[in-house]
Amino acid sequence: MAEAMGFTIADDVFQWMREGCSQGVRPGLDRMEWMCARLGNPERRLKIIHIAGTNGKGSTAAMTASILRQAGYPTGMFTSPYLQHWGERITMDGDPIPESEFVRWAKVVADLTEERAAAGLDRVTEFEFWTLVALLYFAREAVPWFVVWETGLGGRLDSTNVVLPLVSVITNVGHDHQAFLGESIPEIAAEKAGIIKAGVPVVSAVEDEEALLVIRQRAKEKNCRLYLLNRDFKVESFPEKGAEGEAFTFIGPYRSLEKVSIPLKGAHQVKNGAMALMICEVLRQFYATLLDKETVRQGLEKVFWPGRLETVADSPRILLDGAHNREGALALADALTSYEYDQLHFLTGVMADKERENILAPLLPLVDTVTATQANHPRSLPAVELADTIRSLNPEIAVRIAEKPWEGLAQLREEAGGRDLILVAGTLFLVGEIRHSLRTQKWDKGG
Repeated sequence: MAEAMGFTIADDVFQWMREGCSQGVRPGLDRMEWMCARLGNPERRLKIIHIAGTNGKGSTAAMTASILRQAGYPTGMFTSPYLQHWGERITMDGDPIPESEFVRWAKVVADLTEERAAAGLDRVTEFEFWTLVALLYFAREAVPWFVVWETGLGGRLDSTNVVLPLVSVITNVGHDHQAFLGESIPEIAAEKAGIIKAGVPVVSAVEDEEALLVIRQRAKEKNCRLYLLNRDFKVESFPEKGAEGEAFTFIGPYRSLEKVSIPLKGAHQVKNGAMALMICEVLRQFYATLLDKETVRQGLEKVFWPGRLETVADSPRILLDGAHNREGALALADALTSYEYDQLHFLTGVMADKERENILAPLLPLVDTVTATQANHPRSLPAVELADTIRSLNPEIAVRIAEKPWEGLAQLREEAGGRDLILVAGTLFLVGEIRHSLRTQKWDKGG
């Protein structure tokens, strides 16, 4: 095993993590609390906006952070997974953590992990390792005014839940990670609601009645003010045909903002934008945060969150989306109705631990051809198995297999008409691989 003190570059850290960290998902906060206590509790130095939810966490986080940066507040952000570069997980004012700082704080976490192991205690997981590096970097190096803090899995037992936030956010509750969070919506909602802390305001766009009951009860038990979409704050959309984004009016309990714009497409992004605005309203009302209307508008207009209904090429249009569960696929299917095209070609790959049928079912009725592939990730479902699932769901659809995502996309781009649409979706790992391929192959957006 590589010695922690021997770290000089990020690859040294990653090599150590493969052997020095516990592998897989291991819910629980005991390891994090032990590590944080010995690190001087860096989490207590940070002003956190904590975001959980089945879908929309990243987009909501990106919009919130963009508004705060535009207002002049140094803002850190911790999200996962990354699309193309590991540094995207930990950013400061939109810039990835420098490699030197990542290595510096990784040494501290690795040394303490070895100390813990020498005492006969279990090792931190890889995600816990990342969480601890982020805490140290923000608390002792970057020192942001705010940190937008996204959960990894669930909430109650997620490693990010060692913080006491300014605002707790639950975007929505749907079916994902049932092996860890429970099979039913109330069970999953209870795990998400575990981030709700005593007296801390809560913002949510949850609409499922069973989930809402759980969240309302948790907020009541913790004496929290709960702000719900369509009850305490509302949105009115303004469809703009052909636009690469959305426009909407936000109607909140403290003020309204008319016809704000976001460069993200889909009705679900309107909800995410409304949550970002409500989060900022809570910060403005209760934490003396200066956010004038024009600053908020500009912050939303400048948000960049790739891989979510992202157009990366034209003629034919290539559209990337990170939908990787039932609710995400349903939102994607709904959003596709706003696009005009002659034929829709679907390049897809999924993770083996996901419910592939639930991802595919909403999308297959809309497509003309499907290419099954697999991302370069150990959890990827083999393309042959994915193709078999597609045929079982729709025996009439044309399915072919591409062993490598890039090859599948290149063939589709060669064959598709100029008014066709090529959709890449199924997992963010596939989307990230395609984005990387497009960049390295120097395909410009114009074709």
